[in-house]
Amino acid sequence: MPGSAADWISLEEAAEILAAANIRFRPATIGGWARSGRLQSIKLGGRRFVRRGEVKALVTPPRRVKADDLQPGLFEEWRG
Repeated sequence: MPGSAADWISLEEAAEILAAANIRFRPATIGGWARSGRLQSIKLGGRRFVRRGEVKALVTPPRRVKADDLQPGLFEEWRG
């Protein structure tokens, strides 16, 4: 199993992480995402676990970067 055991959380814990961000999903819904492959998961002892980082990524806004910080002159032609 790659990563540590702490990386894997129950569907209930995943629902709590989402609820803390004011996004409400039942653990059964998250389990459906895991079964369909939308979230990486493992099944142990009849219980399904998903990666904590993947659940947190669902509530983390995309990082924005200014064009000037990427590469000098990369967007020069767009500025006119």
